[in-house]
Amino acid sequence: MANEAVIIELIEGGCPINYTVADATALDKGDLMELDDARLAKPSSGDNQPFAGICCTEKAANDGMTTVGCWTKGIFDILNSAAAITAGHKVSIKAANTVAVIAADTDNLFSDVGVQLETTAGATVDAVAVGIYS
Repeated sequence: MANEAVIIELIEGGCPINYTVADATALDKGDLMELDDARLAKPSSGDNQPFAGICCTEKAANDGMTTVGCWTKGIFDILNSAAAITAGHKVSIKAANTVAVIAADTDNLFSDVGVQLETTAGATVDAVAVGIYS
């Protein structure tokens, strides 16, 4: 995938959580991960998906690995969608490795990735606090 999140600062070691992943899935360190089913995580793919965390490690397809850790606490540079975002607004998964402002009336309760720390005109990589502010 492209546009992986980049660590600025891990809080409390990033508080990684282990998830099951499909052996056939390839992952890059920094991929935004979505929760699929029964603690199964996969790379983010579309709007309003439940957020599992940020992939801690590389994984090649069909390498026999079926678990991966995902950071759930830290500050990361993450690509935002083309829409403007004001610092302090909550963001959710918009597409593969991309976030956008949460639409309170339509977004999944668990799609919250974090809080935007920089005001942006959109389509830029900016700091997002993940798992720090609820």
